[in-house]
This record gives sequence, structure tokens and C-alpha cells, in this order.
Amino acid sequence: MKLIDTLKTAAANRALYKRTRDEIARLPRDMALDIGIFPEDAHRIAWAAVYGK
Repeated sequence: MKLIDTLKTAAANRALYKRTRDEIARLPRDMALDIGIFPEDAHRIAWAAVYGK
């Protein structure tokens, strides 16, 4: 059972990472800069949000 739970968690985290990355990347540049992020860093920001630093 533990293996199945681990795989489910990994799949859920991956889906959350992709969704977060895509949302950040789609932000209009001026809006992203206003909140202090760069759309080019979407992968790094999403990774840190989902998996931690």
C-alpha cells in the first residue's frame, strides 16, 4: 500500500507543479513584475511552491 500512496502523491504533486508553472508563465508581464516575479522563472517558482527549496 505504501508504494501506491507514494505514486499517488508523486502524481498529484507533478500535476500541481505543471498547473502552477503554467499559470505563472501565462501571467501578463506587467502584472508579474508588479508582484515581483518573472514569468521566465515559472519553473523555479512552481518547483519551490510544490516541492520546497
